[in-house]
Formats: sequence, structure tokens, C-alpha cells
Amino acid sequence: MAVVAGILWDGQRFLAVERPEGKPQAGFWEFPGGKIEPGETPVDALTRELREELGVTPVQAAFWRTVRHDYPHLSVELHFFHVTGFTGTVTALEGHRFAWLTWDEAMRLPFLEADLPLVADLRDGPG
Repeated sequence: MAVVAGILWDGQRFLAVERPEGKPQAGFWEFPGGKIEPGETPVDALTRELREELGVTPVQAAFWRTVRHDYPHLSVELHFFHVTGFTGTVTALEGHRFAWLTWDEAMRLPFLEADLPLVADLRDGPG
């Protein structure tokens, strides 16, 4: 499954969301995003997902890397983008918790397996 995720930045802090109860791997943290729909580019999917999930529109987004990960129930190909500019106010439109985190704070949270190596690489910011 092809998925897109945005790492939204506010200075040296980045946004993470907690998977809500009732979803697979509830309680784990991840970067906001979701499935790339048929006919969408990764940038189109990123824009749609961030609007639906958080009520923001990316205006400065740069592709960072692609990660492939096999969970017991699912294989994913994640396309990660650094989002250093967006319009709107971050709002939990789907009822999940979110937090702006420093690198040290993020390293203490349970992130999804596929996201863990990326969190470690965010120590020095988006560039």
C-alpha cells in the first residue's frame, strides 16, 4: 500500500499524531497522512490528507525519503515530506490527539515501527 506522510515543522518542533482507539495500532504515534488514492500524485495525496486530518494546506513541502516496511498484517511504502510552510490552524478533525514535539520528546514516545528510524534522523531539523 502506498502512503504519504507529512512532517510539519514549527521551528525545531515537529507534529505527531496518536492513532486513536478503534484503529490498528491504537496508542502509537505517527506522522499525519494516509493512503495515496488511484490517480493521485504523492503531493496531491499529502495535500488532501493534511486538509482532511488537520485542516491545513501545505505550501512548502519537500520530498524527503521513501521507506518500505512490512507489518504482520500489511506492507506499506511510505513517502515522507518535510512540510515547512502551511496555511490554516492545526486542528484534530478526526478526533485524535496531536502534539508539537522536540526531538527529545519524540524519542520517548511509542512511534510506529516504520516511523522510528525517521524520528531518530530528525534531530537536526528539516534540512
